[in-house]
Amino acid sequence: MSNLHTYNTKKTGRAVLIVEVIFWALMALIYFWVLPSVSGLKLQREQLWWGLAICTLLSFLFYAGIVLRRKALERFGDSRSVSHMVPELSTAKQILKFFLWRFGLAFIVFGLINPRYGKKLAEVKYQGIDLMICLDVSNSMLAEALKPNRLRKAKRAISQLLGDLHGDRIGLIVFGGDAYVQLPITTDYAAANMFLSSVDNTMVPVQGTAIGAAINLAVESFDDEQIDKKSIIIISDGENHEDDAITAAEQAIKEGCTVHTIGMGSEEGAPLPIYVNRVKQGFKKDKEGNTVISKLNEVMLRQVAEAGDGIFVRATNAETGLNVLLDEIEAMGDNDYGTEEYADYEDRFQVFLIIGILLLVVEFLIPEKKSRWANRIDIFEAT
Repeated sequence: MSNLHTYNTKKTGRAVLIVEVIFWALMALIYFWVLPSVSGLKLQREQLWWGLAICTLLSFLFYAGIVLRRKALERFGDSRSVSHMVPELSTAKQILKFFLWRFGLAFIVFGLINPRYGKKLAEVKYQGIDLMICLDVSNSMLAEALKPNRLRKAKRAISQLLGDLHGDRIGLIVFGGDAYVQLPITTDYAAANMFLSSVDNTMVPVQGTAIGAAINLAVESFDDEQIDKKSIIIISDGENHEDDAITAAEQAIKEGCTVHTIGMGSEEGAPLPIYVNRVKQGFKKDKEGNTVISKLNEVMLRQVAEAGDGIFVRATNAETGLNVLLDEIEAMGDNDYGTEEYADYEDRFQVFLIIGILLLVVEFLIPEKKSRWANRIDIFEAT
């Protein structure tokens, strides 16, 4: 038997074609009948089906390689000369090794697709805190007692706080001489950061410090009456307050809301800068030409916090105190937002990966040389 008959392209091509037809018939059966009919069976990454097509491409590349090797041997000369060059090569084993490798890859692709089975219902309980932040945006918050100024210092602290929240709900109210909802209570922290970035001292046309109005609006902004742990944080210098903030804090307690305050500034105060087109032009002066000094009204802010059963914290350049209040609020306990059922599937990728790896190991252990029985019986090399 000549070694050229070892590369029997007709039988090799027939074997490749038959296996591919059988393989894709099985794939069609699985995809169009097994998956829709078996309850609780789904594929996690269906988009990876294209990986099976790559395996088919490798099959035809293998067949093309057999054809090219046969033609290369034919160019060397007669069959007897060639047989002395590669006497121990077994095409049967090469084909067997290839199909083990090919199906090993196919099973690994199935593992990556990750068939999931065994649907079961699981319950998730949602918990967190409800927090409304009331931020003073009056002109006095531009004082530079805190760097870069009171308002920007407060905004940075709120932004950092948003990064520490997980599942909690937060809202934002801006106030000066009146109060407005800047952000309804939400768990969308990206939206909260976006709205926060647009806050400046021009948002409220009426100057002043209407802390009482901000507290009342915050109480109304909690959208779930069943929630029993609600907190309000007032961030302000407390200067020029115009309404009865203490009464508003006492009323908030009756509605189940705790009121905390953060004092921005110092009792010594700082001058109020004047900006034109965002360029500082100097400092504000009174009618007598004296520089206006904006001071922290710590007494009033402490009274509001006490009336609201909360805590007062004075901000410094190192720390605003917002995280201190958050720890205190979290210590009160989380709200239960309810439970939700969802379908939980068990991954089955392990089975397919193990089979795929075993096939690749077996393929690696099979030698390419002929064995004694292969010299007697070799269906691929028969003439």
